[in-house]
This record gives sequence, structure tokens and C-alpha cells, in this order.
Amino acid sequence: MSLPLKGIKVLDLSRLAAGNMVSHMLADYGADVIKVEKPGMGDDLRNWKIKNISHWWHVYSRNKRSIALDFKNNMGMNVLKNLIKSSDVFIENFVPGTLEKWGLEPKKLHKINKNLIILRISGWGQSGLYKTQPGFGSLVEGMSGFAAMTGEKDQTPLLPPTALADMISGLTGFSSILLSIIAKINKKAQGQVIDLSLFEPLFSIIGPWAAYYKLSGEIPKKMGNRSPVSAPRNIYKTKDKKYVSLSASMQSMWEKLATLINRKDLISNELYFSNEDRIKNQESLDKIISSFMKKHKRDDLLKIFKKNGVTIGPVLDISELVNHPYIKDRKILVNLKTKNDGEIPMHEVFPRLSKSRGSIRREAPKLGQDTKKILKEIGYNQKQIQELFKYNIVN
Repeated sequence: MSLPLKGIKVLDLSRLAAGNMVSHMLADYGADVIKVEKPGMGDDLRNWKIKNISHWWHVYSRNKRSIALDFKNNMGMNVLKNLIKSSDVFIENFVPGTLEKWGLEPKKLHKINKNLIILRISGWGQSGLYKTQPGFGSLVEGMSGFAAMTGEKDQTPLLPPTALADMISGLTGFSSILLSIIAKINKKAQGQVIDLSLFEPLFSIIGPWAAYYKLSGEIPKKMGNRSPVSAPRNIYKTKDKKYVSLSASMQSMWEKLATLINRKDLISNELYFSNEDRIKNQESLDKIISSFMKKHKRDDLLKIFKKNGVTIGPVLDISELVNHPYIKDRKILVNLKTKNDGEIPMHEVFPRLSKSRGSIRREAPKLGQDTKKILKEIGYNQKQIQELFKYNIVN
């Protein structure tokens, strides 16, 4: 299969999660992603380790190349500008104003390369009161409304255990670059600048809570695993001390559920008659459902519910998930052989395109692994490359 982004060159100056998520997906679909990293240190994502193995780096920098370049001097800046000349996409996630301080603001970048697509990732955006504030995902998850509505009633708000804001912003950045490539191909835009905050993508997916607040005057409360828009919906403990997740958001599904748990009388009960009634009375309804769940083992429940066409699923930890038949059958998890760290399990390329599917072609690079080759590609001869190494401009 042909890789749809083959021939697209991406210069990635970002660090940590969001930018790497963007360039990782571009690389999976064939883009030549060049990570520009600080000599001797590299991308901070390399430091997210377990047992001294950079597992985040292995997963989110597969298919990429690395050049170790110090561009905070004239020699290094010239190298960077030569890289920019031959690139299609430029990714950065410095604090707003940093590129401008270096003389690399979009106007100057577009003088070097008028067709360059520039993705600027920051915590709060390139404009507004917060533009120079620290922009880590945890701060965004706290301020976006996400944490305030996550957790159990009357308990501390909860942050997600993974880089949620960064990952969602990364997916948004990926699609933004694809839109910009299409616009360039269709001659709708040249030299696009994308202003992408971590805040706005996360705010957009937590639901229409601003509208809810304006219409009702109510502040959404933490509801644990319940839903403010449909009931029943929760996680229930089983007889063997495992858990299942249940959602009966349609009236027909609720009626099937009530029949399955031998409580057909609940269907006509005024407390649970409509979805609105069930939302108001979730606490008593959950007690009834929980009582049924506790009498059965998890796997038995899954069989019973499947037989009766009621939506239920297991709550799996990672040890169960990696060996789950669904994961294996769909080949969602793959093992990438690495030179020094053995096999590293990671997600397969997604989304799945029928005629131009992406692929995993190489492991994440060592710091500066491709420096010499990249310099040759942009016109540097052997003598010039040796000089750059001599003065520690590259390594």
C-alpha cells in the first residue's frame, strides 16, 4: 500500500506529549519526520522511563529521524533555516513569544519558505491573557471543567492518569495539518499558521456544559460513573470482586435490562418510567441493579447480558487487556523489536485506511542518530559537517 503522506517533510521542534503525538501520526502515514533535539539532552519525552527504558519515546517517536542541533547560535541557526527551506510542516510548542525572540516568527519563517505549514502548540494559545502562562496538560485539565466534574460526589476533583489534554490536542493538531495540506493542494491557502492550544480541544469534548449552565443555571456536579443525560449508567461490582460497565441509554435497552434482572415491574414504575425519571432516581435504581450484579461472576454476567442483547462490558486492567481476544483478533497491539530494549508493545497504526494504510517501519531514533544523513540531504558536504561537529553545533 502507498503511504498517503510520503513526500511530506516535517520539522518537529516540539517536546513532550502533544507535539510528539502529532508528528507520530504523521510519521505513521509516511511523512519524513525530523526531530530537532538539543544536543546532549534530547526531547524531554526521552526522560519518561520505566526500568530505565524510555517507553513513551519508543511509542510516540517510532518512524521518526533525529538530528541533535544547537540552533541558539549563528552556525546552528543557519542549519535550522536550511532545514526549514526544504520542509512542508514546522511544529513547535515553545511558550508564545519564544520564536519571535529567536527571530523565527511566522512572517520570517514564510520568507524562508512561503508554503510552510506552521503548527504552534501552547497551553492557552498564541493570544489572550494566559498566553505566556505555563501550559502543562494537568493545569489545562484542571481549568477546563474536566476535573471539576470528574470523581465521586463530595470528593476531590480528579485529574486523568494519562496525558489527556496533550493527546487530544495532538489528535487535533494532526487533523489541522491534514486540512492545511489539502488547502495548499487546492490552492486555497499558502503558508498556513495553526494556533493550537491544549485547552480548546479538551474544552470542546467535555460536552455542551456552557449551554447547560446558561439554560438551567445549574453547575454540573460530580456524579462518579453516572451520567447526567441517561440512566442507568454505571460501573458495578460482581460476585468475584471484578467490575462491569453498563449503559442502558435507550428506552428499549432499559426495558430489556429490567426484564433480564427479573424486575419487569420497574418498567411501569413512575420512578423509572422515563429517562428523566431514572436520572432523578439513579441512587435507588443503582441499588437494585447492583444487588443483581453482586449475585453473579463477571464472565457469567457478560454471557447472560450478551444472550439477552443488553449492553454491558468488562472493566479491564492492562494485564487483562493486553491478552484480550478482541485486542489480539483485531491486532490492536503490536510488538516492535528494538536494538537495545527488546520488544516494546505499542498500539498499531490508526485510523485504518483501506487503500493507504500507515505502517510502523522503524524504531524511535537515538539522539542524533540521523544527524549526518540529514545534513547531507540539505546540501552540506563532508568538510562542513565535520566543522559543525567540531564546534558542537550538532552531534
